[in-house]
Amino acid sequence: MQIPIFTVDAFTNRPFSGNPAAVCLLENDLDEDLHQKIATEMNLSETAFIRKLKPGDDFTKSSCFGLRWFTPANEVPLCGHATLASAAVLFHVQKNTNSVLTFVTLSGELKARQVKDHIVLDLPLYTAYPQELKEVEELIKAAVGDMVVQDVRYSPDTKKLLVRLSDTYERSVLEDLKVSAQRFLSAEKTGKVKGLILTVKGNSSGKGHDFYSRYFAPWYGVLEDPVTGSAHAVLSSYWSEQLGKKEMLAFQCSRRGGELKVSMRTDGRVDIAGQTAVVLKGNLT
Repeated sequence: MQIPIFTVDAFTNRPFSGNPAAVCLLENDLDEDLHQKIATEMNLSETAFIRKLKPGDDFTKSSCFGLRWFTPANEVPLCGHATLASAAVLFHVQKNTNSVLTFVTLSGELKARQVKDHIVLDLPLYTAYPQELKEVEELIKAAVGDMVVQDVRYSPDTKKLLVRLSDTYERSVLEDLKVSAQRFLSAEKTGKVKGLILTVKGNSSGKGHDFYSRYFAPWYGVLEDPVTGSAHAVLSSYWSEQLGKKEMLAFQCSRRGGELKVSMRTDGRVDIAGQTAVVLKGNLT
């Protein structure tokens, strides 16, 4: 059985930056255990599997597909960058003729559409609530040491902890921070955190970025994720409230780096737009 597979760098317009995802096009059902084996073999933060929902579906003409995401360690309920990568494979490689694609996922229906040179994802928006510092103090210390923390929030829907550093810190401080994410596993005592977001306010006067972030998920076998759509489904809600803005430009400060355009919708969801670069095409045999 030949499975077409692609590597796509998401949230960037240049190869070898942004966040790489593997995307598999499944003509037929795949044995359940093979999803995880392929994702472990690809060893990227996410491998996406696009499947046809009914006989006669076509990757070029159909508008609705099933979509699942696997890290090297396990299946996850939502992955933004691998959804962006999946849409790029259908739009740019398969030349899918639809203006909007719908993906049926563990997080409900997600839509992707092309707007000029960006692909826009319609994602759920997740609220992060004030978090008792004492409960997560050890985890935060493992992440940022003695740096000044301005706010701590927790998103129960995504199990992500959002840690906002003091506004006195510049982007460069976040970028230069040496983080040993492996230590988070023993430092996290509550059992409820599965992802840690570090964020700092941007310089949004003029054309700057509204906020910066880094994201760590060692609980899912991902020490640091380069650019994370699902983290921005939490960050968007937080920073929109803090800044009083509906349209924001975000930058994730990993070594590879990536830019995301955020637009709050009126239906309680969020549009996150990014660019992509397809870097590899092949077949799994």
